[in-house]
Amino acid sequence: MAAEDYMVSCLNKKIFGIECFGCGAQRAMLMVWEGRFAEAFQLFPAVYTLIVFGITVALHFLDKKRNYASALVIMAILNSVIMVISYFMRNDFLFK
Repeated sequence: MAAEDYMVSCLNKKIFGIECFGCGAQRAMLMVWEGRFAEAFQLFPAVYTLIVFGITVALHFLDKKRNYASALVIMAILNSVIMVISYFMRNDFLFK
């Protein structure tokens, strides 16, 4: 059984017929896991900042000696900006 069999489909795409800002994140994470780094970036450009964000969230809960709050806010904003820009570029909203 392959990992693709366990992926969750995009509810936004099923209901409304358009991709959401996070579409492609699961497949990109799988590509990173498989070592296909360039393909993962092309599919979902925020994949690497999302990985760093996830590691920082884990550190925030595991390492109580340090405060990761400001780093988390900065990374959340950075991820959001990358996701929005790539969404509009992928769907050609800005280039019509």
